[in-house]
Amino acid sequence: MTPAESESEKKVGARTYSYYPGCSLHSTGAEFDVSARLVCQKLGIDLRELEDWICCGASAAHSTDHLMSLALPAHTLKLAEAKGLPLAVPCAMCFSRLRFTLHEIKDKNTLDLVNRAIGTELGEPVAVESMLQVLADESISLPITKPLNDLKVACYYGCLLARPPEVVGIDDAENPQIMDRLMERLGAETIDWGLKTSCCGAGVAFPRLDIVLKLSHRILSLAQRSGADCIAVACPMCQANLDMYQKDMTAKFKQKTELPVLYFTQLMGLALGLSPKELLLDKHFTDPLPVLREKEPT
Repeated sequence: MTPAESESEKKVGARTYSYYPGCSLHSTGAEFDVSARLVCQKLGIDLRELEDWICCGASAAHSTDHLMSLALPAHTLKLAEAKGLPLAVPCAMCFSRLRFTLHEIKDKNTLDLVNRAIGTELGEPVAVESMLQVLADESISLPITKPLNDLKVACYYGCLLARPPEVVGIDDAENPQIMDRLMERLGAETIDWGLKTSCCGAGVAFPRLDIVLKLSHRILSLAQRSGADCIAVACPMCQANLDMYQKDMTAKFKQKTELPVLYFTQLMGLALGLSPKELLLDKHFTDPLPVLREKEPT
């Protein structure tokens, strides 16, 4: 470590976090990573990506090997522990696996097994917060320059972000409001709808695309019927399922499915004055720009 890096490590402000992007945000979910970092810069939040982090195992480990499903997140928790900072996690699936591990290692026998698996001992656990929790903190002043006036947003939490409540502890498990309140602070109108915590099919798209099309079409259809201009998400898997397969849904169900699906951080970025290009809005399958231009204040 250079002297400059060492000095930087000492400068830890009140809003400094270790950062765990997870696998998706370094690949298919790059829009989430980029927009989260840009918004945090705007708000004076210092994100310090952990070195040598590994996959949390969300796609398969928890359904094939229980100990491995705890050991993989435990490795990252140990890295965060060494930094002594709260851990910010954008991906809802990663957040879920990290919080599940924290919940289960409260049992000493489980902790002993995990420690042996990772070859070290976990100490005092760090706080693990979703990026939504970090950015929805109402004590943070939002320097809004382009409010999302007249934009009707369906806030979609998915099945993992708020459940189970004894593990994640974010909000009401059936009718969470944290993202809704954030969108309303940005000037948007949030719609009241009944599928905000329903499953989109997650990783089932690979073996059973038909199931993902059915579940995701149900979500998109209700959001459309409820008057939404777009859907806000906090999970790269949810974003991919709801955005990527809209043409397939139209072909299968003979009903036009065309609704932009944006990360909540992208909508925040727009309200804070960042450009669509900076926020990678051109990377989505369903183009959000026509709707956003229509709603842009003159």
